[in-house]
Amino acid sequence: MSSSPSAPGLSPIADASPVSLCARAPHVPAERLVAEMVPPPRFDSVRFDTYIPDPNQPSQTEAVRILEGFAGGLGGAHAVGGGKRGLFGLGRAKAPKTPAGPRGVYLDGGYGVGKTHLLASLWHATPAEPALKAFGTFVELTNLVGALGFQQTVKTLSGHRLLCIDEFELDDPGDTVLVSTLLGRLVEAGVALAATSNTLPGKLGEGRFAAADFLREIQGLSAHFRALRIDGEDYRHRGLPEAPAPYADEQVTKAAYATEGASLDDFPHLLAHLATVHPSRYGALTDGLRAVCLTDVQPVPDQATALRLVVLADRLYDREVPVVASGLPFDRLFSEEMLNGGYRKKYFRAISRLTALARDGKSLVAGH
Repeated sequence: MSSSPSAPGLSPIADASPVSLCARAPHVPAERLVAEMVPPPRFDSVRFDTYIPDPNQPSQTEAVRILEGFAGGLGGAHAVGGGKRGLFGLGRAKAPKTPAGPRGVYLDGGYGVGKTHLLASLWHATPAEPALKAFGTFVELTNLVGALGFQQTVKTLSGHRLLCIDEFELDDPGDTVLVSTLLGRLVEAGVALAATSNTLPGKLGEGRFAAADFLREIQGLSAHFRALRIDGEDYRHRGLPEAPAPYADEQVTKAAYATEGASLDDFPHLLAHLATVHPSRYGALTDGLRAVCLTDVQPVPDQATALRLVVLADRLYDREVPVVASGLPFDRLFSEEMLNGGYRKKYFRAISRLTALARDGKSLVAGH
């Protein structure tokens, strides 16, 4: 992959010039798309015993107890297949009747109570090799269907012991029906399910729990889920420093050339390039990056572009890649119409995550 040419008057401090994301066009085989459905790097080391329940919130301790039991019950042979299958489910035996009783858990709680920590801990605790369990966000799952097709996705995942879905989206009826149909097929194949979900638009100030919304949206699948309510306060909302103000173009460029493994791109050009890469490949787009440097950040022009940027922000956040940017601050990326529309939860999440990564990038600018 090509690197950016040296900027006038600048000599690289790092061993190589920064790369350009716009020069990357990754082709990701289906095997990698599925293999990468694991907890993101920031959750590599989480386990049930690293989750510290609030002594004032007994539901947190109870959730850990139930999830540990759920994970333990997933050992042994596949629920219906009786053995290991190939990547695309070829050669599987005829499935007997699916066992009775809940085959899924739904973690219901407000922001910052540790739902993703617990979901990732369940994935780690399930006694099966990584190839037989999958973890991804709702958006990643819909992107997988887009990349592989519905039937191929069913074949790919039906040999798994467990599928964990973080941030089940309740704001897109079409995608919700698609994923609910997929989950129904997987339940029939004996796959155990676990999920968390986002609060519906318009209900962000009406309480923090969404189990009723989730169970209604998945309709016929609701009997397969046991809802676990996790009470608690958001552990993340206190004491966070403000996001740094955007830098000058020259500062961003110097930081890119001084940072090994950095990328350097003009923001409008990057947005245009994202339209040429399937969102399922955005993880591969960020392979090997240690920082993302962006010049001329501007308002996102339309909703399709905005939703692609949301996916990129998620992948950068999952991989803990710091961001250094010039132009507008990230809280001005999206129009008021977007922030008041049906996808506003996604946009607020992107702002929050890009702001956190901008804080992480502050040290790359200091002294340059």
